[in-house]
Amino acid sequence: MTGIGAEAGAQVARSRALAVLRIRSRALAVALLPAAVAVVLLAGGSTRHLVGGFWDTARLVMSVLGAVVLLAAGAVALVVARARPAVSPTVAIAEESAPDLYRMVRDLADRLDVPAPSAIALTPDCDSWLEDRTHPAHGPPPQEGRDDEIAGVRGSHRRVPAAPVLVIGSPFLWWMRVGELRAVLAPVVAGTGPSAHPDIAAARRFVRGLDAAVAVGSAPGRCPLTRAGCAGVAWVARLLLRSCREHATQMERGVAAAAAERAQAVDYGLRIVAQEQVGLAYAGWDRLLTRVALPAWRMGRWPSRLDAGVVAALTELSRRDRLAEGFASRLGERPACDLLEEPGTIDEAASLLAARLFHGGPAETGPDWSPVDWQEYPEEVVDRKWRLDAARLHRVLDAQGVSRTPGTTSPDSDAPTLSRVLTHLSAPHHTDETPHSTAPARPTDVAPLGTPADGPADQTSARPTGPTSLTTADRPAPDVPAVTPDAEAAAPALSDEDTTPQDHTPAGEGTPAGTSADTAADTSAGTSEHPEIQGEAETLAAALTAELAREEAAAPPSRTTPDATPWDDTALPLFPLQPPRSARELLTDHVTAMVCCAAIDTAGAAPGLDWLDGPSLLINGERAADLAPRVLSLVEDGDPAPLRAWLVKSGIRPEKPVRLV
Repeated sequence: MTGIGAEAGAQVARSRALAVLRIRSRALAVALLPAAVAVVLLAGGSTRHLVGGFWDTARLVMSVLGAVVLLAAGAVALVVARARPAVSPTVAIAEESAPDLYRMVRDLADRLDVPAPSAIALTPDCDSWLEDRTHPAHGPPPQEGRDDEIAGVRGSHRRVPAAPVLVIGSPFLWWMRVGELRAVLAPVVAGTGPSAHPDIAAARRFVRGLDAAVAVGSAPGRCPLTRAGCAGVAWVARLLLRSCREHATQMERGVAAAAAERAQAVDYGLRIVAQEQVGLAYAGWDRLLTRVALPAWRMGRWPSRLDAGVVAALTELSRRDRLAEGFASRLGERPACDLLEEPGTIDEAASLLAARLFHGGPAETGPDWSPVDWQEYPEEVVDRKWRLDAARLHRVLDAQGVSRTPGTTSPDSDAPTLSRVLTHLSAPHHTDETPHSTAPARPTDVAPLGTPADGPADQTSARPTGPTSLTTADRPAPDVPAVTPDAEAAAPALSDEDTTPQDHTPAGEGTPAGTSADTAADTSAGTSEHPEIQGEAETLAAALTAELAREEAAAPPSRTTPDATPWDDTALPLFPLQPPRSARELLTDHVTAMVCCAAIDTAGAAPGLDWLDGPSLLINGERAADLAPRVLSLVEDGDPAPLRAWLVKSGIRPEKPVRLV
């Protein structure tokens, strides 16, 4: 195998790689030029050709300048050569744990006449790519008991793999059939051919080294002298990166074009069908993370079978939507996860890694960070979350001095009830049509919850999401997967807001299933029709925001040491799913949680899990599909009539006390 064929894209990639290497050679020539001039001057002086005061001064100046430039160039070259390139967070797949998968990939490489990947890893994302891990820093085997990194196949002690690592999106293995996975991986595996070419490999190593050198220059925690030296190295690295940026981009495009051209002869017709599954899998994965996994992560629990949940979510979609009925027939074929010896173990490792990347959870389980099965999700996550939110809501009302049950003398008047919330939010001055100020609540408006030092009540404690250096030239950014036309053709099986990755509706978290989509629509509509909630709702929403911010600030940070992983985990989450929730969304979630608690305690309702909409309220075994707009009517308009009518219809007693945590 030559490693690079006669494809037009391969020739373009090689020419661009040579252009990158020429830039490296020119930089080396510039670094050697002062020393070369000094050598010429010294040689002229020794042969009595260049004598005199001027030449003596020139020899001294050029000798010193040449030595300084050589030392600086040596330092830059040393940093570029030894800096550790970024590695994408993945889950290792040993050959003994997936022999059928390795056999399929090698057979595919033989059919494409390219080198086989040196190892296989999984990523909790709907994407696949080749990643170069030939740097010596990536050579040591992973630590015992850690599955979120890969440095080659386990059991192999080679420090430099011969070919790139094949990274596969874990949702593909569970949702796709074996033939579909092979068709999708064909153009990816075909990229090992151009990657094996010496010129392209050298150009990639140079670019990755420069990228790593820039990251070294921006690392904190150094003394001023070292920091100044690293800043100089980073400046030179950035200058070289700008010089070869266009050539490197065109080189990668040429590699991708060559790989796609070579893969056309392998399962081309099946790959067109498989691309539809790529779009569908991405839509289901995005929905599962934002509607189902995120509420559990916020509760300190991480679902241990996320990939299996994707299958359940998309199967539920095929049952609901007639546009997806054709996909249900695929379930009789062999799934790609059968290529793994222990799919449950791999799924658990990928689920934990997803929690780290998208939420910032710890690397290992503990008392405050434990797995949860799907069977336990309704009781362990949904019910507990609703009661925690209800308890927080009543705690804020207590701090504001709101009476428990106005106008009653019942012995249980001190118990938390839904009537207290309804009465407070539907107070007459809340529905007054006089215009209110749209300025955010001042800290003094929620003085019972804290002092002015707590900051404005509408400031949420969003987790820091610093820049990462995970981007490589071998793959697109994992948090922005490309959407193909075939994927867009499959995506309409979901509603419009479901197929838009950027439209993660925070209100869906903790709201009953079947109402999350409505909540999203009503919330977006409310943004224009009700720019600001007013009166008691505005004050209560600001107080809830401040209380939640204090709770998040008091939570201990979960972070491992930087040396424990080959990727930077000091700024987790690397890919946060959602922006901080607004005050109105927080208030809506808490009122909904209080309603759900009252339904469970007084009407025999039960918490449930909907694979597409997340937490759901089950009344008489059916999902409450019309609760969200009634809660929004109370929160935004101060009108409790729709919600009270729904409570009466559902047999819920708002005056009865509810159980909190």
